Formats: sequence, structure tokens, C-alpha cells
Amino acid sequence: MVGSRLARPAAQLLRSSPSALPRSSFQRVSAPAVSRWRTYASGSKEMTVRDALNEAMAEEMEKNSKVFVLGEEVAQYNGAYKVTKGLLDRFGEKRVIDSPITESGFAGLTVGAALAGLHPICEFMTFNFAMQAIDQIINSAAKTHYMSGGIQPCNITFRGPNGFASGVAAQHSQDYTAWYGSIPGLKVVAPYSSEDAKGLLKAAIRDPNPVVVLENELLYGLQFEMSEEAQSDEFVIPFGKAKIERPGKDITMVTLSRCVGQCLVAAEQLKSKYGVEAEVINLRSIKPMDVEAIVKSVKKTGLMMAVESGFPSFGVGAELIALTCEYAFDYLDAPPIRVTGAEVPTPYAQKLEEMAFPSEQLIVDYAAKLLKV
Repeated sequence: MVGSRLARPAAQLLRSSPSALPRSSFQRVSAPAVSRWRTYASGSKEMTVRDALNEAMAEEMEKNSKVFVLGEEVAQYNGAYKVTKGLLDRFGEKRVIDSPITESGFAGLTVGAALAGLHPICEFMTFNFAMQAIDQIINSAAKTHYMSGGIQPCNITFRGPNGFASGVAAQHSQDYTAWYGSIPGLKVVAPYSSEDAKGLLKAAIRDPNPVVVLENELLYGLQFEMSEEAQSDEFVIPFGKAKIERPGKDITMVTLSRCVGQCLVAAEQLKSKYGVEAEVINLRSIKPMDVEAIVKSVKKTGLMMAVESGFPSFGVGAELIALTCEYAFDYLDAPPIRVTGAEVPTPYAQKLEEMAFPSEQLIVDYAAKLLKV
């Protein structure tokens, strides 16, 4: 009984009756929807998240000779996920550098390069492996600017896939958003769409502070519309600005990364089944966070749910609910809820893995319960 409770998303543990909501099956590689509420200029085109990240790096490397890329397989192999494809041929081996398999080594090297005045992009094959370099990220990169009294900036971008990845078990599927978001001195972003990926990565490369760019490998191959503005080499998304992916008046869904797509699908299902208009907020920037956008939405809807794929304990969802209660308590018609990953290391077995992460149907079920429909 205890084991089964720990294998459920946190929101399930909060319901009053064990049978109040049905379990729903998780689609292993469910493609997040592109919001039909987006509007674009006439010159829009489709681009994958992978290509948007590649374009962002190429544009910044063209503009600034101090920018270089270092990581495992980023050069000759074109990147483990082909995000750095073509950069070696274009910029040469001094600016696109393959590293040994030693995260603590090459992360430390890039931090040193940043402190010496260069603008490195440090790619981790997965942020699970960045645990080998946690001292360099937290103690060296994040704290040096403050400890030097603002004299020594550290312009470095840490990027790579983070969070749920289908079929690769506990050591390759952990979501580190809350970890990095809790550290003063780091800026943290989590892109969803191609526009997010390009605009946030370019902002990260230009920022004088260390920035952690948490991508998701299941989004890399998905295509999204790129507006004419986003195709410009000057397109940058400022940190601390969330985006309303779908406007609504009945409930606020605050989410990030891959879960944005799941919430968009759930919002359409809520509309077709219950006539409910859900507002979906894509956080994009985790630190700094756009608290104002959340409060403004909750004032309108009166109901709030946080949706993420990370662990429930001390997670992003917990922080979102705390901020909502702190700044928008008087506007809430019911206690806010969270839908998260399970409180368990990600299982390798497929059926157990399906229970470990939120699904579109689970989001619908909890939204319906909060709405009392």
C-alpha cells in the first residue's frame, strides 16, 4: 500500500478519496501540441527545436569570436543529439571542441575560460552527468561574481537535455530544474518551443552571468512555427518573462518544458468535454520567474494548478504554489494543486515508467476535480 502511494504523482496523494479519479495511461513519446492560439507574421516557417538551438549558437558564434562550444561528441560527431551539427565545419576545431568523457574536467575548463573573459557554451550529453561537475557549476560559476564584489563576471552557458527521456531509467531521466533553480547566482531557463529554444539560448550566451539551459530530448525533433521576428539574428527572449500559450478564464495551468504541450492537449480536452477555458502559462524562465504573470492569471481565473515532470518534494510545483499563496491568496477560490512526477527513481520497466510521469488525461482529471465539473 505504501509502495503504491509513493509511485503516484503528488497530486494523487492529496485527493480525498482513492477512487475519486481514474488512473490514466501515459503515452511514452506523446508529442506536445503546438498551441492553436499562436499568431505569426506572414513570413513564418516551421523549425525543429534542435535546429533552433543550432541556429542560436551559430548566430552568436558569428557575432562574437569569444563564443565557443565544448563537450562530449559536439564536434566530429555533430553532437549526441545533433544539436551542434555543422558547427565544426563552419567554425573550426578551435571553437567547437570535443572533450574527454569527464564532466568535472571539461566543465571546470569552461568555467576557467569564462573567468578569463571567453564566453563558452558547455554541453552536457545529459544533465544527469552534470552531477560530476556540480562543484564547478555551483561553487565556481554561480558564486564567483558575488564573491568578487561584482568585479569578476562568469559568462558561461551550461546546456543539454534534462528531465524525462523515454526508456533510459533512473540515472538518465531526472529533472534538475528545482536543483539549479534553488541556487543564487545561476539563471535557469527551460524552453518548450523552437522560438523559446532560440530566444532563450541567445539570451543565455549574451548574459554575463552563468545560465543553465534545461532542454528536453523528446522535444528536439518536434517542429514549431517560427515567426518572422524569431528568424532574425537579433531575436532574444528576456529572462523572467513567461508566455501565455493559451488564454482562458476558468483555471490557470502553470507549467514548463515538455509539460507545456501536455497542458495544451489537456486544455483542449477540457474545453471539448466540459466547456472549460483553461489558461496555459509557459514559464520559460525558472530563475528569474515571472510571478506577476501567474498572479495576474489567478486574479482572472480563481483556480491554479502547477504541472511539472520533476519530483514533488521541494520541486518547482511546490515553489509555484507557495508563490501563488503568498501573492494571490485572496483571489483563490480553492487551494491550488500540483501534478508532478512520482516520488520514485524513474523505473526502467515500461508499465512502471508510465506511472511515473504526468499524462494529458491525468492533468484533465485533476483540473476537472479542481473545477468540480
